[in-house]
Amino acid sequence: MRVRQLRLGFRSWLLDWRSHGLTLLTVVLVYTGLHLWQTRHLADGPAPTFSATLVNPQAIGSINLAQWHAAHPGRAVALHFWAEWCPICRMEEDSISAVQHDWPVLGVAMQSGDAARVQTVLNQRGLPWQTVIDPDGSIARRYGLSSVPAFIVLDAQGQIRFAEVGYTSEIGMRLRLWWAQTF
Repeated sequence: MRVRQLRLGFRSWLLDWRSHGLTLLTVVLVYTGLHLWQTRHLADGPAPTFSATLVNPQAIGSINLAQWHAAHPGRAVALHFWAEWCPICRMEEDSISAVQHDWPVLGVAMQSGDAARVQTVLNQRGLPWQTVIDPDGSIARRYGLSSVPAFIVLDAQGQIRFAEVGYTSEIGMRLRLWWAQTF
């Protein structure tokens, strides 16, 4: 009798697992389809270069991508496209702050005001990021982006290795940077 109960319990668990497996498979397929749709226009190959106003919490200056990337020789780097008004970008702030302690990350503030406004936002939120200003979204368009947040990983040679649109977890950011650095 006990063996029969165990068999019935196992069959019930197996049927439940199949049901949950099908649900999980559906979620993975929907997520993958959404990701492919969101990233269909993103740049590939060499990263488009740009020159822009650089803001960090202490100063305002000017920089181009080649200069910034050259300051991190042999390293994978990331570009984080964000906006002051974006609620999902706010959710990522702690992750970006943590990642930029270990990896070079350059923020690109898309349509978030002038340099003084962005510097104020960085100071108010306690964000220690180097950020360039993209007042009209032209830098984002060069990368094929039409929304924020976006996380672009460049390898040591300046090739785009990964591009994510929407929320990206801290571990996801770190793994992509590590992969671009290692392989």
